[in-house]
Amino acid sequence: MRKQGGTEVFRITGARQGLAEDVRGRQRRYVISMSVRTLAVIATVALWNVERPVAIVTLALGVLLPYVAVVIANGGRENVTSLPSAHIAPPAHRMIAPPVEPAVAETGPTAAEGDRPSGP
Repeated sequence: MRKQGGTEVFRITGARQGLAEDVRGRQRRYVISMSVRTLAVIATVALWNVERPVAIVTLALGVLLPYVAVVIANGGRENVTSLPSAHIAPPAHRMIAPPVEPAVAETGPTAAEGDRPSGP
């Protein structure tokens, strides 16, 4: 999808389509239905003296199709069964653990300074 400014626009999954896009789609379906109706009326005129049962079917199609086309065109916007949640859970903050002190090896009682042997 591209807007007129040239910037690319991405569709969000689960979000409704834009109003302009919805109207454009409904207009397109209506024009297609009316084109089929026009062909049915032309076929009715062409087949009336040749194949009357087929002409009656196309006549019925030409009579009923405008009603169906208007109902479909005015059906409104599509129904979204469930919208995506707008709530975003806050990120879990991890607490920095206090530093672990290295284990001190117990070697017994330490010698007092007076108990040291003096040098030569």
